[in-house]
Amino acid sequence: MQNDIFVIDGVTHCYDMRPENFAEPRYAAPINELQQGLYSSQPPGYDLDPEYTAVDYPIEDTAGILFRESHTDVAIYHPLPIYFYKDGLSGFEKGLQAIERWPDRFIGSYITVDPMRPDPIGDLERQFAAVDAVGKVMGLKLYPISYHEGKTTPWRMDDPRIGFPLYERARDLGIRTVAIHKSLPLGPAPTAEAFHPGDVEGAADAFPDLVFEIVHGGMSFTEEVAWLLSRMPNIWLNLETFNMILALRPEVFGEILAGLLSISGEAGLERMFWASGTNNCHARPGLEAFMDFQLTDDQMRRFGLFSPIPQITHEHKRAILGGNLARLHGLDVDALRGAIADDEFSQATADGLAAPYSTTTMAGRTLSPFPGVPSHA
Repeated sequence: MQNDIFVIDGVTHCYDMRPENFAEPRYAAPINELQQGLYSSQPPGYDLDPEYTAVDYPIEDTAGILFRESHTDVAIYHPLPIYFYKDGLSGFEKGLQAIERWPDRFIGSYITVDPMRPDPIGDLERQFAAVDAVGKVMGLKLYPISYHEGKTTPWRMDDPRIGFPLYERARDLGIRTVAIHKSLPLGPAPTAEAFHPGDVEGAADAFPDLVFEIVHGGMSFTEEVAWLLSRMPNIWLNLETFNMILALRPEVFGEILAGLLSISGEAGLERMFWASGTNNCHARPGLEAFMDFQLTDDQMRRFGLFSPIPQITHEHKRAILGGNLARLHGLDVDALRGAIADDEFSQATADGLAAPYSTTTMAGRTLSPFPGVPSHA
């Protein structure tokens, strides 16, 4: 990466995909199959053999992928409340391990609750206290469906009975960011219209002092997200999973990005940020593809409801890869850069990045060889 770009990864995970972690195999197993398909379809050298991926990943794997094998500088951990899995798939406790062990690299964690389960406010408070004791609480992460006692229940972000008490308590605790997974449904579970983004505007309107992140926003319902981005100043776009599209289908990424900017134009680039979702893929290929990415002349001409959309510049990329998140969370990039200047990861990558997965428990399990330099690890 170029020296003036500091990469803050807005979403990182640590999965437990073992069958013994399934709470509801009917829904978890298809999610596993989808995830394994994503692993195996990555670019050469990043394509993990699905036979070896239904595992409980240690937090060291996520750290290795991010900081030894990619250009990521620091990251934010996201636990998940996908209770088709016993621990939610990306366990909260692993985030605590990460920010305790590498506080200068994992600079904070979100907390996550299922508002349809018993005592969500108490759960929010307990998680907040646990993270706050060792690091920084970056926000509240939510999913629009609940799985509890064998029942899948969709809920709406603009429901005053369900969502609003969570936002109010989060605000009381000093949390200013609420992230909601949208656009990508989870397995074959019934979800009604839960993954449509339309309910976010009611929450954003009722809580103008909070920022609402639409996670994966635009991978479906692109036009609806574009209008939200242009109309609601406290709605931001979290680009998790877009990195995989970039690495595999850059022309498709360009179509989606152009669609997202079709109404807001350049201003929309100020409220979107990078997120790899590691370890649902490797962090490196998407980052490198983004640095090379340009909209085509045809995309800039065709998209734009009122005027053509602009080309994405180096300054835009620097903002999306780190500057926007730093502004959102009040982070001092120079201080973050200084804190990692000579740590174990910087020393390990002084002569270049390690080959994909070579520093993890997945070493040697890719389907094809990495075309770059061999691992030095």
